[in-house]
Amino acid sequence: MIENIKKTAIITGASKGIGAAISKKLAASGFNLVLNCSKETSLEKLEAVKKKCEEFGSTVFCFVADVSKYEECEKMVEFTKEKFKTIDALINNAGIKKDGLLVRMSCEDFDRVCEVNLKGVFNMTKLVANHMLRQRSGRIVNVSSVVGVKGNAGQFNYCATKAGIIGMTKSAAKEFGKRGVLVNAVAPGFVETEMTEELGEELKQKIKDKIVLSRFAKPEEIAGVVAFLCGKDSSYITGQVILVDGCLLI
Repeated sequence: MIENIKKTAIITGASKGIGAAISKKLAASGFNLVLNCSKETSLEKLEAVKKKCEEFGSTVFCFVADVSKYEECEKMVEFTKEKFKTIDALINNAGIKKDGLLVRMSCEDFDRVCEVNLKGVFNMTKLVANHMLRQRSGRIVNVSSVVGVKGNAGQFNYCATKAGIIGMTKSAAKEFGKRGVLVNAVAPGFVETEMTEELGEELKQKIKDKIVLSRFAKPEEIAGVVAFLCGKDSSYITGQVILVDGCLLI
């Protein structure tokens, strides 16, 4: 076992975009890390994030697991407990999208998005909460989305999961709060990631015209809010959904 001088965080979906930015921010904030990606994601990318995090002096491990599979999540949590003495923060960031109009959406595409985005949060939260509740401390931050609040055409499945995460966040906060485990969510708007690069310049400009700040967020701006929710200055915040959307919803 490694002597755990620092706090420890598990971050799912950590190989790119918001997940990678959160990983580096928490490393800079003094966390040791277990970084997760799925088999479908490039392990090379995750290893690159690991190296960046290690530059801050953190001990970092990579763990490949499909968060929709309870047994794989269980192995990841047990691995973390073996390597470190505590699990102090869980960032449920892993998510996928399979967009399409509802009338054309396949049952398979609906189910798979729900399995990863929603069941993944259930699996990881249940397993980590068992540890946090015993130690009477911990932070869980779920990455939702602004579309979980306002909806979006062509994303029936994705919006359903992101709205579900908000409900799960509030319910878990009420269940865990008396034992010192705080649960919150961040709901990013449009962020400069590989996912938004697929939109095309014309559509991106139309979206920016609706945002008060007239731009997309940088992943690091989302990561900063997550790090705050994992830190000591957020000790009286739980059950909240923080919109990080540049005033898209007003």
